[in-house]
Amino acid sequence: MNDADSPLPAPRTRRWRRVALWSALVGLLVVAQSMLVALTIRYESTRAQEHVDAAALSAAAQLKQQLARDQHSLQALLWGEPPLQPWRAEAAALLRARPALLRIERRDPRRRITEAVDSPFQTPLFTQIPRVDMEIETGVACEGALRQAEPVFSRSYFVPWPSGLGLEVLDLCVPLLRSGEPDGFITATFALVRMLEELSGGKSEPVGREHELSFVEPDGTRLARAGLQRGAGVFVAERLLDLPGVALQVRVDSRAGSPQLIPNLAVALVLGLSLALAVVVVLLARDVRRRAGAEAALAEALAFRKAMEDSLITGLRARDTKGRITYVNPAFCEMVGFASAELVGQTVPPYWPPELADEYARRQPLRLAARPAAARDAQPSREGFETTFMRRNGERFSVLIFEAPLVNTLGRHTGWMSAVLDVSAQKRVEELSRQQQERLQATARLATVGEMASLLSHELNQPLAAIASYAAGSLNLLDQQTTASVEADAVPMLQHAAQRIAEQAERAGRVIKSVHDFVRRREQAREAVRADVLIDAVLPLVRLQARKSGTRVEVELPEPPPQVLCDRTMLEQVLLNLTRNGIQAMEQHTALAQRELRIRVRQSHERWVSFHVTDRGPGIAPDVAQRLFTPFFTARSEGMGLGLSLCRTVIEQHGGALDFENLPAEHPSGGGTEFRFTLPSAGMAERSKALPQEASDTPGAPADRLDAINAAP
Repeated sequence: MNDADSPLPAPRTRRWRRVALWSALVGLLVVAQSMLVALTIRYESTRAQEHVDAAALSAAAQLKQQLARDQHSLQALLWGEPPLQPWRAEAAALLRARPALLRIERRDPRRRITEAVDSPFQTPLFTQIPRVDMEIETGVACEGALRQAEPVFSRSYFVPWPSGLGLEVLDLCVPLLRSGEPDGFITATFALVRMLEELSGGKSEPVGREHELSFVEPDGTRLARAGLQRGAGVFVAERLLDLPGVALQVRVDSRAGSPQLIPNLAVALVLGLSLALAVVVVLLARDVRRRAGAEAALAEALAFRKAMEDSLITGLRARDTKGRITYVNPAFCEMVGFASAELVGQTVPPYWPPELADEYARRQPLRLAARPAAARDAQPSREGFETTFMRRNGERFSVLIFEAPLVNTLGRHTGWMSAVLDVSAQKRVEELSRQQQERLQATARLATVGEMASLLSHELNQPLAAIASYAAGSLNLLDQQTTASVEADAVPMLQHAAQRIAEQAERAGRVIKSVHDFVRRREQAREAVRADVLIDAVLPLVRLQARKSGTRVEVELPEPPPQVLCDRTMLEQVLLNLTRNGIQAMEQHTALAQRELRIRVRQSHERWVSFHVTDRGPGIAPDVAQRLFTPFFTARSEGMGLGLSLCRTVIEQHGGALDFENLPAEHPSGGGTEFRFTLPSAGMAERSKALPQEASDTPGAPADRLDAINAAP
């Protein structure tokens, strides 16, 4: 029984196998034919679209060619300056030959219409609205034509008719130039619909018979149309008709709809499948080559970037939008003394000083919250901010940080890249330079006082001698009182002597205080000082030398005296150096009656106050003038050559300028030399301080305050 039943399953198995194979084959055929149909329809659609594109290109070319011919015809109307009647005849002939031309106007250099000819094929164009009320676009075109010295088209505009309809037209303005100067214009008005009708009515091109032509605005608004049939809206092509002064959009809409199924599907199936397989293989091979090339280029770019970043001496640090460090280069690691593994992934990095870590951590979220708006600008800031970092050994040092947003390939903001510069060495050099400058200035002041020692001794001898005389007289009166032979008026005499002693002592004290205030070193602090206060501070010392040489000192101050922003001690030294130089210049070569030193102050500008020190000396020789402000150069054997050099340095540190001028003998002051310098006005400086500044991390330092808002470092 088993032997009889065993063959039965075999036919059933083969039948199911055949059904499966046929089903697979039918499925493959259906898929292949469906693909063939889809490809064929797409192919026909592409052909139809290409045909429409070619028609649009041809229409645009024909329109441009025809408008160019019209332009030449209009220019021919200007040749030879024809009289009015011949010009009208030629214009009328052109209008009859070109139905698209509706009107030709002749204008004077001021664009006023002197003559106009309308097309004979329709009523005059500007009957509903006068021509003068529709001159805007024409005037713009003529302005462009005059500026470019060539014909220019205007933008299209609508001209209504009494019937309620109208035409969309555009103007062509042709300038007439005589020896480079405007001598008139010719303007021609074209109807857009007539231009399209000429294309659609042509027998050589089937554009108008198979397609609908139209001019459209960039937003799709139709200006004019022509064609025997309406387009189906399936195959549409647009071309830009670029004319001088205007660009028109030409649309070609085919009347054909979506393509139907094509015959001979079997041949198309074999060819289509073979072609598809070949194309797939080629595309795969091409894609593999592109991928391999892209991977090699990426590896090379990464290697180049790493070599470049490793060679930099500027520290680079990248952070994500949450403030975590994602990258540091070797220069940054060497700067702070920490390895890359110790820094990457940290939100509170170890190079923050412990005393500032809490403040930096509090400010970092505020800055990160304010950053997305700055990142959208995609413009990295070129202004850095200064802050303080800490090395591994605990050393604090100043850094300057420049930051730029990190944007991925999708245009999304992913973090920030910081360029970090160690400026601690620069700050040390600046501090040393400042200290040396202060020492040099103090030395110059001491040298100045040394030169004035003889004058001080002469000036102090008088009050000291008076004090000694009054003291001796007082002692004699006291001796007389002890012998009980004092006269009745002895007490008033003693009071008078004591008063004179006090006055002379105060006089000597003022002289000593003036020298002491000038010599002692003070921290540089700029303050608002009135000009008369500056001059009064040095005037006692100036008069010491002036009395010795017989020089008169004149001071001219405006009312009220202006205020300047300066370091008072340094400016007093500048004034003293310039006045002493002026007095010394008159000692040898100026007659005693003519020795006059004039100190003048005036408000030369809203932002500046100028000081003038004028003497009546012989002036400065040209060879000396070339080296006058050179350090250690002097024309006197006892001088150090530092006075004028320091004066210029001090004035330039205040933002001003110091120069001089030899005055001629016919000058109102009588000749001599005038030194003048400028200082910033205190009123203008106060207004500048009132302007808003960027916040910084350290009070008083704008660069540091920027870090207070923008980021913890």
